Amino acid sequence: MITPVRLLGIDPGLRRTGWGVISVTGTKLTFIDCGVVTSDGDLPLALRLRELHEGITRVVRDFAPDEVAVEETFVNKDAQATLKLGHARAIALLVPALAGLPVSEYAANLVKKTVVGSGHAEKAQIQAMVKFLMPKAEFRTADAADALAIAITHANHRGAQAIRRHHAAGPVGTLAAARIAAALAKG
Repeated sequence: MITPVRLLGIDPGLRRTGWGVISVTGTKLTFIDCGVVTSDGDLPLALRLRELHEGITRVVRDFAPDEVAVEETFVNKDAQATLKLGHARAIALLVPALAGLPVSEYAANLVKKTVVGSGHAEKAQIQAMVKFLMPKAEFRTADAADALAIAITHANHRGAQAIRRHHAAGPVGTLAAARIAAALAKG
């Protein structure tokens, strides 16, 4: 019997961070839930990041994923916008890491290619394919649909990611992980 694995996909953004939770049993994908964590644009950056941290923490606590996938940052022409996206992405990586969850990262083009078949797919195509792959999926925003696409991508690539993590951990990685866990336990 194959045990279901719960995956959380995160599409980071400073204004809106999309999240999507799916269950994978073998090759079967099941929609669980999705949504968006928002931050108040009128607040200072530190408080906006706190809002994202609290929101993603709630999602991790409420849905108890086994693994997490986060979209990688793309560099655009506006350096300031890229930097802000990097801050939001750091929160998206940090929260599950603090919860002891394995976190994988995927480039936007790989997500599009995995879900739609083209690395340059449009948002509408991604939403249509997410709906096709998981007919019960209900998403109100493109950010939530993108997060589900990231989770679907992880479902398709998680075996390769696990092998990379295993080889990267080695004796040094294991020692570092043990030190981090001990420090967190002291709280």
